[in-house]
Amino acid sequence: QVQLVESGGGLVQAGRSTRLSCAASGSIFSDSAMGWYRQAPGKQRELVAIITSSSSTNYTDSVKGRFTISRDNAKKTVYLQMNSLKPEDTAVYYCSMIIPPRVYWGQGTQVTVSS
Repeated sequence: QVQLVESGGGLVQAGRSTRLSCAASGSIFSDSAMGWYRQAPGKQRELVAIITSSSSTNYTDSVKGRFTISRDNAKKTVYLQMNSLKPEDTAVYYCSMIIPPRVYWGQGTQVTVSS
């Protein structure tokens, strides 16, 4: 059984930073790709960043150079460091574990960036 629990986020001023964490259960964390998605009101959920089991990373264009995804396999935790935040980054952020063909989701955490 896979469980993902996000933490972090909240209300942040534009230009500031915050970090999201996602703690995973299960013994397959180190072998799994992990991703952060976000969903803004009225918009579809979009992939923000992904990190493979070998720690290769990829980012959506709008966050490149500002966000960093990382993982700590010993702690079974994936992080999303978000710098230079913009109001358009406001969304619910979801952690995911990708085990094809399934994707497991956390409950989501709200990030609100005020201008």
